Amino acid sequence: MNLEINQATTDEKVIVMLSGEVDAYTAPKLREVLIPLTEQSGNQVVINLANVSYIDSTGLGIFIGALKSSHTHQSKISLQGLTSRVERLFRITGLDEVIDIEDKREEAK
Repeated sequence: MNLEINQATTDEKVIVMLSGEVDAYTAPKLREVLIPLTEQSGNQVVINLANVSYIDSTGLGIFIGALKSSHTHQSKISLQGLTSRVERLFRITGLDEVIDIEDKREEAK
């Protein structure tokens, strides 16, 4: 399966909408988009995963790399729209504790 990446920019944030699978084959394409966005100080990058059906360990590594880059460059990264399968993956790996997941934040309110 392929990965489709679309971007929309508002005054406040950059929204990256993903569709498909994030795996060893598609991860480099995602890295090429995400890392430069996180290297811009002050950027707020929101990654919408509503149409992502699968993420493997290589894909998780891309999100970790983007998170580290955002900390280094004083930008922010968050995830939204996780399917139950993808959310479970982030929960099992403990990444839900270090990456801001917007839907979880909304549920806590």
